Amino acid sequence: MAVQKIIITPILVFLVTIFFNVSSSSSSNNSQYQFLNHGVRSAYWPAGDDFSPSLIDTNYFTHILLAFIQPEPISFKLEITKSGIKWGQNFIKALRHRSPPVKTLLSIGGGGSNSTLFSEIASTKQNREIFINSTIEVARKYRFDGVDLDWEFPETQQDMFNLGLLYEEWYNALFAEAKVRRKPRLLLTSAVYYNSTVRLIGKHGPRSYPTQAINKYLDWASPMCFDYHGTWDNNTDFNAALYDSKSEISTNFGLHSWIKSGVRPEKLVMGLALYGRAWELKDPNVNGVGAEAVGPATDTDGSMNYNEILKFNKQSGANVVYDKVAISFYSYAGTTWIGYDDGPSITTKVRFAKSLGLKGYFFWALGKDKDWSISKQASNAWGH
Repeated sequence: MAVQKIIITPILVFLVTIFFNVSSSSSSNNSQYQFLNHGVRSAYWPAGDDFSPSLIDTNYFTHILLAFIQPEPISFKLEITKSGIKWGQNFIKALRHRSPPVKTLLSIGGGGSNSTLFSEIASTKQNREIFINSTIEVARKYRFDGVDLDWEFPETQQDMFNLGLLYEEWYNALFAEAKVRRKPRLLLTSAVYYNSTVRLIGKHGPRSYPTQAINKYLDWASPMCFDYHGTWDNNTDFNAALYDSKSEISTNFGLHSWIKSGVRPEKLVMGLALYGRAWELKDPNVNGVGAEAVGPATDTDGSMNYNEILKFNKQSGANVVYDKVAISFYSYAGTTWIGYDDGPSITTKVRFAKSLGLKGYFFWALGKDKDWSISKQASNAWGH
């Protein structure tokens, strides 16, 4: 929009800019800002999952993220495989004209990605620029509404500093690209550790996220408030406890650490798990929280989808217990013990997030629910 030759006041410039941003949204007249004003109810869809994106019930979500795509280790550009092209095209096609509409984001990285590679990408301005330009190109090509970074996890404080630079340069590039193309700016989000300081065991010690950069450049950050305990522990415990009187490993502590670090609550989207963790008990008669275990109760890592847990509970006649302190459930039958969330605990956690003034919540992951029961209860608790 050429306005250089028109003499107008600063306030008119501001009003024209607002008008331009709103009127440049998609033909459905659903701008990025309309979605954000009503909060974020989002979920990740794992690419290649048996659960088709065409089955997603968009009544319960505002944003759906395709997970994951990886950068190439040499070029630092996003690697688009034949299967990735298929997933991306099917994903967008399935969600493009749904009613109610949802925004789509392309998520990069994930738990199985190479943290060292992301460290290298973020380490220099040239590397960051190559990576950023590639993400914009791919997101626009496949008609995504935004991009999401899931770097698990920056390993040093220098990594965290570089991550802040990446956020800043990424946002600036997105803003400039949108202005040139006269399109709404792509959203920029990032999945982060449940705590503002990563204290995972390692040689580099604690390292804290760049809170100022998160406030200034991200549309939101998504603390992953789950995987607190699992079969890597020798005792049963909850996957995603809201409270834990014995330690700092809880959603309550994690979210408050983010707010105390200076991140505004409206920049945070709380993670929720549609899966639990299953242990094999050493003694089936000792089956409470903290009971000694000998490993996973499944042939994988002990993770069980919510729909699988309900099936197990029914078929085995499991004892089901609601822990009012942790705000979580556990069930046990024979030597199997499972910690998980169900409707009442999810409802309480969503209301907790809302009470803190958070922007919303997200689920990992679509395809793990049972007939949308948890998704529906979370959406109702948020009050869309």
